[in-house]
Amino acid sequence: MATLLHIDSSVLPGEASSSRSVADAFRKAWEEQHPQGTVIYRDLAADPVPHITAVAWSAGFAAPSERTPEQSAAFAARVQLIEELEQADAVLIGAPMHNYSIPSTLKAWLDNVLLLGRTAGETPSAQGTPVVVVASRGGSYAPGTPREGYEFVQNYLEAVLKGTLGLDLDFIVPELTMAPRNPAMSELIPLYEASRERAFADAATKAKELAERVAA
Repeated sequence: MATLLHIDSSVLPGEASSSRSVADAFRKAWEEQHPQGTVIYRDLAADPVPHITAVAWSAGFAAPSERTPEQSAAFAARVQLIEELEQADAVLIGAPMHNYSIPSTLKAWLDNVLLLGRTAGETPSAQGTPVVVVASRGGSYAPGTPREGYEFVQNYLEAVLKGTLGLDLDFIVPELTMAPRNPAMSELIPLYEASRERAFADAATKAKELAERVAA
């Protein structure tokens, strides 16, 4: 049976969050294809993982027999997150743009699962696993837009998820999500609505394609 690792990180709940809404549509389409499958779900806003500490970091470079009790406990928590990634047939991540970058809770998760010699290095343990990131943002940071240079979500996640962890990365990008809330952006509402519709369509299509690929 296929396993999907689903991670949300938006501080907004439910339908108030574009990344959560689109990721939920992806997950539902996935589950239709894999009704007997498993979904491992982590809501990093509601239940954040610990930020990496010196104890947790150093434990990754110490032999098991040489770890202190504190290191062993911290490393066990990291291993749980790492094994969830390694056991997944596919990964779904909601990554809204918070002040031009990813939420700190998602960064904490990445810091925990990135372990040189296991998930990172010459042969990353989850290499080739497909990952779809719903990278929502309040404005538009697409090439050619005035704030193109402020986009630190996709380029960062490409470096970490693809370049370091070796995952097979794809993005869904709902943009201009602040248009309905910000009067100064009211003229952009049609573009927001088009982007939102496209994102939901992409979620359904990519989930089905990925589910078929995993089942093949």
